[in-house]
Amino acid sequence: MNIKQLMKQAQQMQDQMQRQMSSIKVEGTAGGGMVKATMSGNKELLELTIDKEAVDPDDVEMLQDLVKAAINEAARKVDEEMNSSLGAMTGGMKIPGF
Repeated sequence: MNIKQLMKQAQQMQDQMQRQMSSIKVEGTAGGGMVKATMSGNKELLELTIDKEAVDPDDVEMLQDLVKAAINEAARKVDEEMNSSLGAMTGGMKIPGF
């Protein structure tokens, strides 16, 4: 196998991975589900839901922390999905740059 063919296969694998990840949606929650963040596999925030009970005008910092935690959890789940999908595509091999 020559390097040109190997690079072409790597590009095809990357394209397939990007298509697969764009179809994924994950949800991160915080505060027992009071704050929910839905994120695409491309780490685009699609939706943010905040229960009324989470809104306390006297404690804005808590709400900020809950929002941040929900978004970070969703991003972590995207990374887990990507690693899982990539591992399945490569047979568990670690490929630099992927």
